[in-house]
Amino acid sequence: MPGFFDRHASLLAAIGVLVAWELACRLLAIPVYVLPAPSAIVVAATELGAVRWGEHLFATLEVALVGYAVAIAIAVPLAIGLTSSPLLARTLMPWLVVVQSTPIVAIAPIIVVSLGAGTLPRVVITTLIAFFPVVISTATGLASVPAELIELSRTLRAPRSRAYSQIRLPYAVPYIFSSLKVAITLAVVGAVVAEFVAAEKGLGYLILFATSSFKVPLAFASLVILVACSLLLFAAIAGVQRWFFPWSLPTASD
Repeated sequence: MPGFFDRHASLLAAIGVLVAWELACRLLAIPVYVLPAPSAIVVAATELGAVRWGEHLFATLEVALVGYAVAIAIAVPLAIGLTSSPLLARTLMPWLVVVQSTPIVAIAPIIVVSLGAGTLPRVVITTLIAFFPVVISTATGLASVPAELIELSRTLRAPRSRAYSQIRLPYAVPYIFSSLKVAITLAVVGAVVAEFVAAEKGLGYLILFATSSFKVPLAFASLVILVACSLLLFAAIAGVQRWFFPWSLPTASD
């Protein structure tokens, strides 16, 4: 029995929290608009229907994944440029810090006004939120290569492109995947923030609609699905690293 509890400790803890939550809502007669019971959340989720859930889920995932891909496409080449050119690093790094320090929620309405109310501004908002950890972590990984390896490549007259492809990038893989795991959750956050500003469907839009209509159980159901999506996407990135780059994972001795 101790082994069973050890293996399923997190699952048992989650079940215990849900049972305590349900009992507290029933015994204390907490109003549903303050804190809905798990059973009320399930009922609200089933009432919306699978088709409607699919529409909202697809709208959010579309923006999150496209913005995530654009963030990677911009961040990785930019990180290579920052590590290969000190002048470029001194020029762009302050601007990157300014962009990251600017509250995206504050400029999101401006982006929507400038680019319209379609998918493009939502992708831009998602990209702005997701790309910074990727570029910083990738640049850190590229710069972490031992100096003697770089000197050896220069001694052998290896071209810079080969030094990056065979020395720097392999060293940076653990850093890149660490940032990709963080960025995929930020991409979901960015998609939701964008839907708060301008959207006609999506899980963020559904949360905004539900709370404005005092349908709090529906808002909680949307939140649960958002958390589940973030966890699944995080696990997918971790799976890619585990299957294709197992040597980049930390060992038990580390």
